[in-house]
Amino acid sequence: MIRKIAIGTITFVFSICHGLAADSARHVKTGPTFGALPAIAFDTDIGFKYGILTNFYLFGDGSTYPKYLHSFYLEWNRTTRGSGLWQFIYDSEYLIPNIRLTAEASYFTEQALDFYGFNGYRSRYNRDFEDRDNPAYISRVFYRHDRRMLRLRADFQGSIIGKALRWMAGFEHNGFRVATVDVRQLNRGRNEDEQLPENASLLYDRFVDWGAISDDEKDGGDHYLFKLGLVYDTRDNEPNPMRGIWSEVMWLVAPSFMGNKPGYAKLAITHRQYFTLVDEVLGMAVRLSYQPKIGGKIPFYALPYIYSTNITRDGLGGAKTMRGILRNRVAGDDLFYGNVELRWKFFRTILWKQHIYLALSAFSDFGQVTRPYDFSYDTDNADARDWFAAGGSEKMHFSYGAGISGALNHNFVAHINCGRAADSRDGKSGLYIGLDYLF
Repeated sequence: MIRKIAIGTITFVFSICHGLAADSARHVKTGPTFGALPAIAFDTDIGFKYGILTNFYLFGDGSTYPKYLHSFYLEWNRTTRGSGLWQFIYDSEYLIPNIRLTAEASYFTEQALDFYGFNGYRSRYNRDFEDRDNPAYISRVFYRHDRRMLRLRADFQGSIIGKALRWMAGFEHNGFRVATVDVRQLNRGRNEDEQLPENASLLYDRFVDWGAISDDEKDGGDHYLFKLGLVYDTRDNEPNPMRGIWSEVMWLVAPSFMGNKPGYAKLAITHRQYFTLVDEVLGMAVRLSYQPKIGGKIPFYALPYIYSTNITRDGLGGAKTMRGILRNRVAGDDLFYGNVELRWKFFRTILWKQHIYLALSAFSDFGQVTRPYDFSYDTDNADARDWFAAGGSEKMHFSYGAGISGALNHNFVAHINCGRAADSRDGKSGLYIGLDYLF
C-alpha cells in the first residue's frame, strides 16, 4: 500500500547568492549560497503536508571548495491534521579548530507513526485490517501510534591520522512521548463516511493490553545516549561522492544512572564504498551495516533506530534505509541492512555561476533482524497467543526502485525516489521527495 501519496514534485531548486565570486577557469564557488525545496505531500490520515527544506552553505574564499566551511540545514513542515517537524542541523570542521562539530535540535510530532510490532516477518502484517472495503477492516491507523519527540545532540570528530582516520564522540538526548492514536483529532473535519472508528483496538493498544509493551515503557521516556567510535573516510566529496570509502564503528551506551529505564549498550558498524565506473558520469555506491545489541534491554520506543556518525534515523524501512518497504517494518535487537545504487549524471552545466547537474539512479535495498527482540506477553490471553503464532519466520527483506536527483554546487542535492517492496508483507511501494543522497 502506498502510505504517502506525493501530490507535488520538486517544483524548484532555488539559490540566492550574496557577494559570490567564481573563478572562470576553475569554477570555484566562494561566499554564501543556499538551496531550498518545498515539502509537499498528502497522506490520508495525517492530511496535506506543507513546508520547506533549505540548506545554507558558506564557502569562504573558495580554497576548500567543493567542501563547505559551514552548513546550516533547516526544515519545517506541518500537516493539516497536526503532525510536524522542526529541525536544525549545523555542520562544520572550522568552528572549533581541528574538530568537526555536528549539532542538531529537532522536534517531531507524529500523530500516526508506523508501528508493526517486533522482529520483522515474525510480526504479523495484514493489510486487510487497514482496508475499509474489506470485511476484516479494523482501522486505517491499525498499525500506527502517536509519538512526540525532542532530539538534542552534539557529535565531535577529530583527526588520528590525517583527515582519513578520525575519532568521534557525542551525546544525544531523545525525549519520547508515546500514546495511542488520537482518532478524534484525526476525525475532525471528516465526512461521516470517511471517519476512523473511534473504539477500534489498534496494534499498539493490544501490545499494551497483552503486556508485550510494559507499563514502564508504554508512555515513552527520556533517553540519553553516549557515543564513541572510529571513522575512516576517504570520500572525494561528502554530499556527492564518486570514489572513496566511508567506514565507521560506534559504541553506544544508554546508562541506567542517567535515567534510562532500562539501560543498554550496542554497536553500529557501517561500511560505505563508492566506485567510479565512468569518470564524472557513472558511479556505484554500496552500504552495509550491522547494528547489534551487546547488553541490557532496549525500550520498545528506542528500538526502531539506525545509528550513524552523521545522524540518527528511524528504523529499517522507508525513505532512509529500505525504500518501498513500510517505515519501521523491521525492528529487533540486532539488525543488518544494505543498499546498492547506481548513479548516472546525465546532464551538467553552469548556470548563473551555479554548478548544476541532473542524475538518474537505480537501487536495491535489503535488511533483516539477525537477533529478535526479547519480550514477554500474557500467554493466558487467547488473542495474544493467536496473534504471535500467526507470524512467519524472519528472512531478508528486499526492495528495488529508481530515482532522479538534481545537485547545486556539488553540495545541495534534491531527489525523488520511488521504491517497491519485493514481498507484500512489507507493503507495496513508496514515493520520497527530499534532500541528499541516501548515503
